[in-house]
Amino acid sequence: MKKNKLTLVAIVLSGSFLFSSCVGSFGLFNRLSSWNQTIGTKFVNELVFLAFNIVPVYGVAYLADALVINSIEFWSGSNPMANIGDVKKVKGENGNYLVKTLENGYSITKEGETVSMDLIYDKDANTWNVVSNGESAELIKMNNNGTADLFLPNGERMNVTLDAQGMLAARQATQTNLMYAAR
Repeated sequence: MKKNKLTLVAIVLSGSFLFSSCVGSFGLFNRLSSWNQTIGTKFVNELVFLAFNIVPVYGVAYLADALVINSIEFWSGSNPMANIGDVKKVKGENGNYLVKTLENGYSITKEGETVSMDLIYDKDANTWNVVSNGESAELIKMNNNGTADLFLPNGERMNVTLDAQGMLAARQATQTNLMYAAR
């Protein structure tokens, strides 16, 4: 009887992990790996890498991500390992930008400037909004039927499917630059 219960529990747990389609961001493992890359020279990094594989630090972190943290991220929609308050430097076409992680989105500031633009996720409305100079505008609303409503700059709303075809249509609707063929 005990063996049957153990088998049933194993099957249920395996099914929940196999059928949840939870790839996740592997935040714990990636943080650990990133930390290792910053602690010293390449030789020190290699020694720490080998030590973390011999004493299975990387293995435990990866397993914790795969079994627990990524599942929480998938089912709750929020990453428990999110780096709230972290600032990353991103190189763009018009210079460098500082992207700060907020609890509900991101704050983006061009390097050397003080004015920021915030991308905020409203969980209740299931929308992403842009906030700048105290004004807020909806960018996209995720629908429960596998589509999204895209709010265009001209005030129109466009419903797109969440697949390659829908993304192509959204890209075409939002591009304002005209491309000319060269001779």
